[in-house]
Amino acid sequence: LDYGDIELESSFLVLGRDCGRVRRVPVYGFLILGGKYPVVVDTGYRDNAIMETLGMRGLQFHENMIENQLARHGVKVGDVRYVCHTHCHIDHAGKDDHFPMTTTVVLNRREMEHTVSGLMHPQYPKPDIMHLVERLHTPGALRLEDTELTGEIELIPGVTLDWAGAHTEGSMNVHVETAEGRATICGDVIYDFNDQIVKPLNEIHDHEPRVTGNHSVSKREEKAAIKKLLNTSKFLLPIHDRPAKIEDDQVVGRLDMAVPGPVTETVPKRNWFPM
Repeated sequence: LDYGDIELESSFLVLGRDCGRVRRVPVYGFLILGGKYPVVVDTGYRDNAIMETLGMRGLQFHENMIENQLARHGVKVGDVRYVCHTHCHIDHAGKDDHFPMTTTVVLNRREMEHTVSGLMHPQYPKPDIMHLVERLHTPGALRLEDTELTGEIELIPGVTLDWAGAHTEGSMNVHVETAEGRATICGDVIYDFNDQIVKPLNEIHDHEPRVTGNHSVSKREEKAAIKKLLNTSKFLLPIHDRPAKIEDDQVVGRLDMAVPGPVTETVPKRNWFPM
């Protein structure tokens, strides 16, 4: 789902990259089809104006409205059984109030706590969090998981929820079993495949990913979470970059708006010792 774009400072995305320069990135959500129910992962940002509270520019137009994005796939907001959140930052949980209370919003309990901790306060805007509080007090409208304790759990057959261990204190990965292997929606653990993983900015060690410039956990936890993703999933789907196909813990291709789907760009493997 294409929720529009955001213009923001480059080093926010990749630590130390082009400080002071502006980058434009997409804001994606995901619609999981083929299972028992339609499931949405992340709902984008509320409106263009709210992004200005972070000094960013929102570029969201009529076609990017969540109802219009779902309609492209023949789905209405009332058809969606679950809305899962990788986390609840300003550009991930801004349209939850477009869904009826009969649609259950799913997130980690630790993330709900983190939204009101003040640790990343401007990124958790009041209207979004107040709506989550309304759901907290409405029977069946909110589902809180503890994946840091339970480990991976099933949402519906073929879709599981897992502890991310990076970006925010309560971030969650959503795994989907596809005909071509596991696809993982990984939120903002990864912002930029090229500068974090393919050619990690300013990193000199083998298989050492670059962290983002926006996280509330340690750099060691950030790096470990990225390495775990590269070693456990066939496809990785972040919110602000195109999906990637993974082989032997390396990015080998990029996809577009469907996973599985055609590889639109290949990435040569780094083979230092050709036979």
